Amino acid sequence: MTSLWQRIGNWLREATGASENMSAAELEALRTSKEKPFILDVRSAQEFTQDGHIAGATLITLSDLPNKLKQVPTDRLVVCVCRSGARSSAACGVLKQAGYTNIRNLSGGMMAWQAAKMPVTRK
Repeated sequence: MTSLWQRIGNWLREATGASENMSAAELEALRTSKEKPFILDVRSAQEFTQDGHIAGATLITLSDLPNKLKQVPTDRLVVCVCRSGARSSAACGVLKQAGYTNIRNLSGGMMAWQAAKMPVTRK
């Protein structure tokens, strides 16, 4: 069964030609490079703190994103993250419609990140 967020993400991706996916390994390589991406976590505050997040990630929930676009830089790669990749795909669509062009979605979200044994923080 497809969740509401997955359907929204699919619709936005189709409607806007949203961004490419990025693997956990690709994000980790970029995260530790000189050209660090802006990691945008669009989950709830509870998910962010209790389930953990990628170090350096900025929390802006998907529902708040349209009103907080000024907090997302336009001059560097933005990687959107959620639990499974559905809400972050929708966030990519929101950013694309707002004129952002350098956007990626973490494929599989935090589930894939943790399955790949990548570092998670709860700070």
